[in-house]
Amino acid sequence: MTRRERFAHPLDDVPSIKLKLGVVIAAAVAVTVFVFWVGLKVGLWPSVSGVVAALVAMLMVRFLARGMTSPLREMADATAAMAKGNYERRVRSTSRDEVGELARAFNQMAAELAETDRVRRDLVANVSHELRTPITALQANLENLVDGVSDPDPETFRTMLAQVERLGRLVTQLLDLSRLESGAVPLERTEFRVQPLLDHAVREQRLHVPEVDVSFWVDSPDLMADGDPERVHQVVANLLENAVRHSPQGGVVQVRAQRSRGGVTIEVVDDGPGIAEADADRVFERFYRADTARAASDGGTGLGLAIAQWIVDLHGGEIHPERREPHGCRMVVTLPGGMP
Repeated sequence: MTRRERFAHPLDDVPSIKLKLGVVIAAAVAVTVFVFWVGLKVGLWPSVSGVVAALVAMLMVRFLARGMTSPLREMADATAAMAKGNYERRVRSTSRDEVGELARAFNQMAAELAETDRVRRDLVANVSHELRTPITALQANLENLVDGVSDPDPETFRTMLAQVERLGRLVTQLLDLSRLESGAVPLERTEFRVQPLLDHAVREQRLHVPEVDVSFWVDSPDLMADGDPERVHQVVANLLENAVRHSPQGGVVQVRAQRSRGGVTIEVVDDGPGIAEADADRVFERFYRADTARAASDGGTGLGLAIAQWIVDLHGGEIHPERREPHGCRMVVTLPGGMP
């Protein structure tokens, strides 16, 4: 705090609003008595001396109380600005009393609201972009068919079907993410065997992308995990889909599961380009893609990893990427473990 600010707010170091009020009242009484006594000494009428003493006491109270109430006035102004969509306003929070604590909590709330508003605007922009891409492709194909520019051959229908499937995946994942964030998806936790779950997820990927070798390994056929098997399957499926999408033709993707301290570790390993260190903290953001060059053609929505992180967090687990050498990525998921 500068010297000027300290002069303008002399009671900021007092740690309690009650103590501040006591100081203000005591100072007002002392100043009133002192000014009244001085007025009598200089020969003023008692009534005049009393009026002067009251005016001086009011000025002093106004000076002392200004620092106590200014954060409240600033909060009122900032709240009015927030109602109009401006979340950048902050209030002074140098006071050590309850009003200062309220000001600091207000600033934190304002920062969170600003971040939420930014995420909302980014989400609307990203969803609009993701929807526009397949809709534009569908519209172009349909216009070509209607105008007779292209024949209704199987290849055209396959292209249109792929765009419809992409729209369906986007809508489904948006609904899943919305439910997860709102807590509307309760976990049906139970102990389940890991091997059948991985086997099912791997078989699904083999059907969709036969040109990539997808396999799994479990350190024990009786390995158990604690959680919602349907949601854990969704995590593994999303990680596998992401790994397969970034693997070259003839590449290898493997899922590994083993017991770790206090839980079960599931790894999805691929030999794709990997995740740059600068992108490691952002890959779980909605619609974020580390490889933007592939975004327009690979059919990914950029929501799979965000959904996976939400599900793992609901289980009390952890998920993070690790870089493989010389190339590739390892996504590591740790879940609470069941009894062996």
